[in-house]
Amino acid sequence: MTGTHPAPVRIAVGGSAGTEPYDVLVGRQLLGDLPGLIGTAARRVAVLHPEALAETGDALREDLAAQGYQAIAVQLPNAEEAKTAEVAAYCWKALGQSGFTRTDVVVGVGGGATTDLAGFVAATWLRGVRWVAVPTTVLGMVDAAVGGKTGINTAEGKNLVGAFHPPAGVLCDLAALESLPVHDYVSGLAEIIKAGFIADPVILELIESDPRAARTPEGPHTAELIERSIKVKAEVVSGDLREAGRREILNYGHTLAHAIEKNERYEWRHGAAVAVGMVFAAELGRIAGRLDDATADRHRAVLEAVGLPVTYRGDQWPRLVETMRVDKKSRGDLLRFIVLEGLARPTVLEGPDPAMLLAAHAEIAR
Repeated sequence: MTGTHPAPVRIAVGGSAGTEPYDVLVGRQLLGDLPGLIGTAARRVAVLHPEALAETGDALREDLAAQGYQAIAVQLPNAEEAKTAEVAAYCWKALGQSGFTRTDVVVGVGGGATTDLAGFVAATWLRGVRWVAVPTTVLGMVDAAVGGKTGINTAEGKNLVGAFHPPAGVLCDLAALESLPVHDYVSGLAEIIKAGFIADPVILELIESDPRAARTPEGPHTAELIERSIKVKAEVVSGDLREAGRREILNYGHTLAHAIEKNERYEWRHGAAVAVGMVFAAELGRIAGRLDDATADRHRAVLEAVGLPVTYRGDQWPRLVETMRVDKKSRGDLLRFIVLEGLARPTVLEGPDPAMLLAAHAEIAR
């Protein structure tokens, strides 16, 4: 797009547990704001990017080098393949060889998997260096890059190794979404819809007013949907960085979703798994006598309207239960689920009766 762009929207994420507050910028042509987030103390910058964004990573490295930084570009595997101990070790080696010090900065450019890995590398190098997230997907903008959770996957499950290490800032350039494949764009809508159900029903109304338009970055509500979702997450994490309390509501739909992702060897998109997980959580809330029929049914309707899945293979239930038991949200042997007591009224359901789980599962089984 040409011409001038309005000033970006700034969403503050408050510091807690001794961390610095930071801003999430949402707008267009934001890369000019990157040096301000990197700061003047840094001499070296490492740009971590997936193979699919090799041109973007190199352009960013050249831009930073032109501004006086010693910049390197570190190419990562695409998507969840990046989130391994081996890839993290490869990044540590690159930082070591370039003489990275405590005042230098890591920049993660890409989807949620890239920013998760970049944040984890920054958290563990010299026990913590500053980093900046430049998410390029819907999922990266509204979920992964906000809140300071960083992590990698192991053979046993998703995000079981990680650290709380908030970024110094986040740049959400909406222009990056225009080249996103439709399936990846729609996958990110699951986290936006989640924010609508747990905290901001206006999100649901905007999507329901024109589901077809919601499926594309050219839709009239794109910026507002992303800004509202980020504000939901920012408000929750500002008061609970380490998931000691209210932050747990952001896991709505995620307990089953992570089990599905692992069962599918991470070949399912995160948003697709979260969509199924939310329908399951809605049914669990209904069966537990907590959620009204209309709100439970609304989950399936809005998710299907944008093209997200609402069912999963019925024969996999025993494996899913086993995986959920080692989920990091469990407490001892008790399974914990976030359910709704009504629209935007999330609560915890701990240790539900196995018969209730089975009944909820029957509603998503195919």
